Amino acid sequence: MQLNSLGFPRIGRRRELKFALEKYWRGESTQAELCEVASELRRTHWQWQTAAGVEQVPVGDFAFYDQVLTLSATLNAIPERHRGEGAIDLDTLFRVARGRAPTGQDAPASEMTKYFNTNYHYLVPELTQNQEFSIAYEQFFDEVSEAQALGYKAKPVLLGPVSYLHLAKTVGQEFDKLSLLPHLLTAYADILARFAAQGVEWVQLDEPVLALELDAQWQAAIAETYQALSTINVKVLLASYYGGIVHHQALVSALPVAGLHLDLVTAPEQLAVFANALRSEQILSVGVVNGRNVWAAEIDLIAERIGAVARDLGDRLWIGTSCSLLHSPVDLDVEVKLLPVLRKQLAFAKQKLLELSKIRQLLLAPNSDEAQKISTFCIARRQAKAQAADKQVIERVAALTTADYERVSDFSVRQSVQQQKYHLPLLPTTTIGSFPQTPAIRGLRSRWRKGELNDAQYTEQLQQVTRDTIERQLKLGIDVLVHGEAERNDMVEYFGEQLAGVGFSKNGWVQSYGSRCVKPPLIYGDVSRPKAMTVEWAEFAQSLTDKPVKGMLTGPVTILHWSFAREDISRDAIATQLALAIRDEVVDLQNAGIGIIQIDEPAFREGLPLKQSEWQTYLDWAVNAFKLSAAGVTDETQIHTHMCYSEFNDTIAAIAAMDADVITIETSRSRMELLNAFEDFEYPNEIGPGVYDIHSPNTPSVEAMVHLIEKAAQKVPVRQLWVNPDCGLKTRTWDEVEPALKNMVDATRELRRRLG
Repeated sequence: MQLNSLGFPRIGRRRELKFALEKYWRGESTQAELCEVASELRRTHWQWQTAAGVEQVPVGDFAFYDQVLTLSATLNAIPERHRGEGAIDLDTLFRVARGRAPTGQDAPASEMTKYFNTNYHYLVPELTQNQEFSIAYEQFFDEVSEAQALGYKAKPVLLGPVSYLHLAKTVGQEFDKLSLLPHLLTAYADILARFAAQGVEWVQLDEPVLALELDAQWQAAIAETYQALSTINVKVLLASYYGGIVHHQALVSALPVAGLHLDLVTAPEQLAVFANALRSEQILSVGVVNGRNVWAAEIDLIAERIGAVARDLGDRLWIGTSCSLLHSPVDLDVEVKLLPVLRKQLAFAKQKLLELSKIRQLLLAPNSDEAQKISTFCIARRQAKAQAADKQVIERVAALTTADYERVSDFSVRQSVQQQKYHLPLLPTTTIGSFPQTPAIRGLRSRWRKGELNDAQYTEQLQQVTRDTIERQLKLGIDVLVHGEAERNDMVEYFGEQLAGVGFSKNGWVQSYGSRCVKPPLIYGDVSRPKAMTVEWAEFAQSLTDKPVKGMLTGPVTILHWSFAREDISRDAIATQLALAIRDEVVDLQNAGIGIIQIDEPAFREGLPLKQSEWQTYLDWAVNAFKLSAAGVTDETQIHTHMCYSEFNDTIAAIAAMDADVITIETSRSRMELLNAFEDFEYPNEIGPGVYDIHSPNTPSVEAMVHLIEKAAQKVPVRQLWVNPDCGLKTRTWDEVEPALKNMVDATRELRRRLG
């Protein structure tokens, strides 16, 4: 009964990879030094996994930026604009991801978007009609050799061919992506043959696309793919995750693969279905520990649930996590300040592997003294959770009525009232919220947390930063200002620290993309807002100018999705609790004289179920959560929201139903393609399509931004348009931000002149 690791976080328990990457990008280290940090991380992570009892370590789960991008490089599917004169190398990948690398010419970065229904971002492959695939990058094979040299049995992990095509976009002439499958399969066969030549026994091919409701063409592609790859002398473990695949049971069970992995966390009901259909030579890998959360597994209940199948299959049953542990923090052992009661409820990536070992122990020796200790501990932990309920929060939710979710007047009425109050020009300019979190700001925060600055000193210095931020925006000529968020560590963590029922780790970082890591809050109880969270800073910033300064909040759906949320109540119930907390803050901001309030919901689409048949249930409660958070204000108060790196076609009606007065969105990397949804739907409210890609250090020209705004005006009436960057500016430097924003304002002024 093997333990199966589908993949491990690569950032390091203290974000070693992040810091090494950024040091290399700044020119402060060599590529060899970066690669040595990466190699040391891999060695450490392989050692941890084998120590927990994993017999085959995953290889290929490591990436310097993104595993989909690494696969594109391996397949020679790199856009021409990012290629240098020589072979594809590490800097080629950085040019694709960032638009810039220490070597080579700058070029617009490739599009980045969410990986299925996660907060992880991948680099979208760009494929042409005549795309050729061939092995062009050696990282996968080098890491297999590296693991083997250290004495480990390597199990390469790759995104499967069908999922890869599904995630890709076509460029140039319109064509069917599936027409590329035969050529792609030839390259995959070559990759598997290389692994076989290295002595690899098992290869894990991930096909999360199976959790979708695939049409006949894509189902046929799955069948064609695994028939074509079945002749290679390696065993294929077909891995599905992020949802159940019972709807594809007949298709999947007929595939000539040596093993199948199921995500039983999201769909426990599929175990019996696939176990009964398993062929005698196949293994079944069951994902029973949640790879996307931090809560300790209910080990006793899991062992009970899979006990019968374990007895039937014996060594043909593998026990694993639901998906790769990429979405989990690395190591709970480095958390030294957690409340003991909270610590007992947690398991990070390293500990989740130990949970797998305990589950195996319960299955193999259910009547042992150790098994009894494990069960007693699990029961006590569940009882402690049940006793921690906040009755006041529960009663407030129960008392909500339909009226609590609606604004006073329709948008057309609100728009007229707001125009009379703010007198904003055509194409109002604004930014999304944050401004550069400079080393000086981070240093202030560090000194304050260490006690080297008292609260008054810390506040005084941050007020000076805020003054500077307002003055810079006034000098640039931006119409609606922001205070810059210098006091905030993260758009979710900052709020979570001030909410009851929410806890925090110190090193619970997970990768969002590249070197960008986030530390999600831990929603362990019923959520409420003990006191105002942002009002003091908003009032201070507004006192510095007669121009409107936006109040900046993170919305309830995003806080939910970007937190590790408790699993003992429904997600919509948690969203409602969060919405009430944000609603209280919105009302307090309005009462303090803040007339424009932005409630960011960048994770709104991220929560969309993978199966379309389940969408409406999610959209109903997600829309209601946002509306509940925003509906406590008068018509004069202008509510904004922001979304980034999402496809909007699927959710445009729901976004309109949110009834925000203004929505700002990311569109620059897609060259305004994402606005097609708003054109076809005739979005009724105001919209700010991003004209500046903040994830690239490159400065867009006035001409480029004029072109993007003109493209936007072809799809959305110009009087509904705002002009803004794609996202917040905290990760950029002032040297990058000010020229870009100056060009943005100049582009807007040029268009105002043209339009009279």
